[in-house]
Amino acid sequence: MAAPASAGGFRVPAAGARAESPGSGDRPDAGQPAPAGDLRSVLVTSVLSLEPLDLDLFRGRHYWVPATRRLFGGQIVGQALVAAAKAVSEDVHAHSLHCYFVRAGDPTVPVLYQVERTRTGKSFSVRSVKAIQHGKPILICQASFQQTQESPVQHQFTMPTVPPPEELLSQEELIQKYLQDPNLVEKYRLGLNKILAQEVPVEIKPVSPSKTFCQLSQEPKQLLWVRARGYIGECDMKLHCCVAAYISDYAFLGTALLPHRQHPVKFMVSLDHSMWFHAPFRADHWMLYECESPWAGGCRGLVHGRLWRRDGVLAVTCAQEGVIRVTQSPAESKL
Repeated sequence: MAAPASAGGFRVPAAGARAESPGSGDRPDAGQPAPAGDLRSVLVTSVLSLEPLDLDLFRGRHYWVPATRRLFGGQIVGQALVAAAKAVSEDVHAHSLHCYFVRAGDPTVPVLYQVERTRTGKSFSVRSVKAIQHGKPILICQASFQQTQESPVQHQFTMPTVPPPEELLSQEELIQKYLQDPNLVEKYRLGLNKILAQEVPVEIKPVSPSKTFCQLSQEPKQLLWVRARGYIGECDMKLHCCVAAYISDYAFLGTALLPHRQHPVKFMVSLDHSMWFHAPFRADHWMLYECESPWAGGCRGLVHGRLWRRDGVLAVTCAQEGVIRVTQSPAESKL
């Protein structure tokens, strides 16, 4: 399959181009041509590919729609960053974004992305993006870009020690394993089959599978190896940031529910999403996603996330708050 010359407004290498970048030594194909038949990631060819309509105006379409029948927040954030990146020069890199989800997305119609060139400075540039459906914004995004600058002020946390992804089963393999259990409760079997039927363009390997699919309450933390399905290769770093924006929202808010599994969820939706990009990375290489929820209350939950390269470099930090409404047990009678 021939790869497009560009996707989402970025220059993307043709299949077979050499792929060398910081942190690229985490995959057998690192620094090598794309394997024969290795399909270009759908995140590049479809999900994050925008159609230009006018200066700083773009149209995006949908690929995967969750069972809630609302648009996937990660897709809207990723497409908004694509639109913002189209309005800056190639010599700057994305360093942060801050988004508010203001209305539910309609999966039956495309999304328009309107970019405002808020400020272009010598070191930093800001672009404001509105994602619009039915004439009203569904998301408001501020993205900031920076010229590369060196500094002696550097530090980071230490990456958690976990088994490498090669020693772990994928989410699909784990589900298939659990479905073979003849004693599996039927409602859990139906739920696992629904997950298996979804064509999610993200590969996931839970570090602690027993906790991932456990129905018991546990601490609000989880560790996942994640990467984009398919091949992206060496290209403008801004594209990898857009793909990471998509990946970062998958299963993120659910971290806040881990201690509360006794409560059936009635409604859960993201309110805002922020990201900070620290170091170059490849979104089609395995990264460790460290998620934790420091607080929940008032029908809201807060989650923090860190995406680590395999060499221990902290590549991305994320934060999100969302609405979480659950079914409460009837209060016991005091009579």
